[in-house]
Amino acid sequence: MDTILGIDLGTTNSVVAAIRDGKVEVLEEDGQKLMPSVVGLDAEGRLLVGAAAQNQWVLAPDRTVRSIKRLMGSDETVQLGDQTYTPQEISAMILRTLKERAARQLGTPVNRAVITVPAFFNEQQRVATREAGELAGLDVVRIVNEPTAASLAYNASRDELERLLVYDLGGGTFDVSIVQVEAGVVEVLSSHGDTHLGGDDFDQLLAEHVGERFQAEHNFDLRESMVSRSRLLRAVEAAKIRLSSYALVTIEEEFIAEKDGLPLHLKMELNRGDYEALIEPLLSKTLVCVDEALSDAGLTADNIDHVILVGGASRTPMVYQLLSQQLGQPIHTEVDPDLCVAVGAAIRGGLVEGMDVGPILVDITPHTLGIRCRGSLYGFDSSYMFASLINRNTPLPVSRSEIFQTQMDGQEGVTITVFQGENEDVRHNDRIGEFALDGLADVDEGNPILVRFDLDLDGILKITVTETATSLENALTIENADSRFREDRRDEAQARIDAAFAADEEPEARSPLDEPLGTVTDAEPVSAELKQAMTTANDLLEKSARLEVDANSQDAEEIRQLASQLRTAIDSKSLEEIEEAAAPLSDLAFYLQDV
Repeated sequence: MDTILGIDLGTTNSVVAAIRDGKVEVLEEDGQKLMPSVVGLDAEGRLLVGAAAQNQWVLAPDRTVRSIKRLMGSDETVQLGDQTYTPQEISAMILRTLKERAARQLGTPVNRAVITVPAFFNEQQRVATREAGELAGLDVVRIVNEPTAASLAYNASRDELERLLVYDLGGGTFDVSIVQVEAGVVEVLSSHGDTHLGGDDFDQLLAEHVGERFQAEHNFDLRESMVSRSRLLRAVEAAKIRLSSYALVTIEEEFIAEKDGLPLHLKMELNRGDYEALIEPLLSKTLVCVDEALSDAGLTADNIDHVILVGGASRTPMVYQLLSQQLGQPIHTEVDPDLCVAVGAAIRGGLVEGMDVGPILVDITPHTLGIRCRGSLYGFDSSYMFASLINRNTPLPVSRSEIFQTQMDGQEGVTITVFQGENEDVRHNDRIGEFALDGLADVDEGNPILVRFDLDLDGILKITVTETATSLENALTIENADSRFREDRRDEAQARIDAAFAADEEPEARSPLDEPLGTVTDAEPVSAELKQAMTTANDLLEKSARLEVDANSQDAEEIRQLASQLRTAIDSKSLEEIEEAAAPLSDLAFYLQDV
C-alpha cells in the first residue's frame, strides 16, 4: 500500500508522521520532530522553510512569514521578496517541505496525506487547507479535526465506555472536543473553540509587557522597529516556554537597539505570577468554550473520564490548574502534546487504507449550516431568516433536505445563499457560498423547491437545489464555489511555488542566518579556510538556537552568551577568533544533544 502521511499543519510548528512496519512514527530530521511553520527568503532570494527561516526572522522579519495559518480562508496576502503570496501558497511551501522530509526518511516518494485542521475551522478555511495540500503536490485523502486526531493517538479502544475531553491550545487556535469511545468506535459528541486564540496571543501580551517596562527604563520603544520587535518577540517566546518549568526567568538580549549612538541591552526578570496575570483573561475564554462543549454534549464534568491536553501552549501550568479546578479530573499527557495530532492523523490514514491500527472514527460538523430565506425574524417578516439544514455537532457524513417555496407568481429563478453559524439572523453568520437555479416553470407562487445538503467526512459541503415539479436541478460544492484558486490562478500559483523551490536547490553555499551575521560572499578576498569556518559557525548558531528552546534556564542563558560571542567573532572575519568562540558553543551543543 502507498503510505498516507499524517500532517499537523500548525500555526507555530508542523509535524509529519507515517505508519512504518505497523507502527506510527513521527518523521524527524536532524534530531528535530517539530518543523517551525515559517517561510522566508534569504538575501539572495532563495527559499528558506522551517528552522532556517525561523532563525532569519529575528534579523530579517521583512523577508519572513510566520503564523500563516491564522490567515487561511481569507483574502489577505503576504509579501515575500518581490512576490505576493496567498496563505495557501505559503502553507503549500510548508507542506511540500514536510512531504520531502517524509520521502527522505521513508526512502520512497509519498503523495497522499491526511491533514488536520482546528475543529472550529469554517468551510473556507478547510477548503484553503485542501488547496494548500494540492499545491504541495499532495492528494489530500482526508481533512480531520485536530482534537479528533489527538483522541485517536491515545488508542482508547477498550470495550468499556469512556468519555474524553480534548483541550487543544496551539500557537494560533483553540479547540475543545468531547469524545466518546466504546467498543472500538471513537465518536465526537461536540466541539467548540476560537480560531484566533493561542500561544501567539500570549507572546504578544508578554511582548507588550516587556516593551512597556523597557520603554519606562530607557525611554525607547522596541516595538517601533521591525528588527528589535522581532528580537523582543523571540526573547519573550523563549521566556514563555521556560516559565512552564521555572517560576522566575531572565530575558537577556544584547545590542537589541541603539539610542543616541549608544547600544541598548535588554535584561529583565520575569516571574510566572506576572505572566499568568497577563494571560488569565484568555484562558478564562477557553473555559467558557469547555462549558459550552459539555452543554452541547449533554454532559457535566462528572461524566468525563479523562482530560487530554494537546498543543504546545497547553503546557502552561495555569492550564493544568484551571482545568483541574473546573473539572476535577486528572490531566493526561501520555502522548507529547506537540506530536499527538500528527500521530492521530497518521492513524486516520491507516484507517483509510483499511489497516487495523485503531478505532473507527465518527466525526461531527462544528457549525450549523443553512440558507437565507424569508420568514419570521424578531417577530417580523424578514428576508434575512436563517433556515438551518444541518445542525452543529451532527455526526459525519450527513445528508439533510428541506422544501422551500417561491414567493411570486411566475418567478423565474431562486438564489441559494449558504451560511454557517448559530444566529437566526443570517447577517450575523458567515456567508460561504451562493448560486442560482434559473428557468423555473411559469406557475403561481408557492412553487416547491427542494434544497439538499450533503456534508462528507472532510467537512466539504455539496448543495443541490431542485424544482420538484419539473426536476430542474443545479448543484454547488462549496469546495469549488468559494475557492481562492480557480483553474486560471492555480497554474500561476503552482509556478511561483515551483520557482521558489527551484531557486533553493541551486548548489550555491549560503548561511541560514543570512548576511547580517557575517556571511562571506564570493566577491570578498578571503581564504577558503575562513569561508568554511564562517559557514560552519553559522550552522552551529542555527543548531544552538534550536537547542535553546528545550534547554533549562541555566543552559539556555549560556547558549545565548556563547552565541553572542560567536556572532561578534563572525563579524570580525578573523579565523582565530571564530574558532576560539565556536569551540565552547560546540561543546555545549554536543552535551545538550545527548542529554
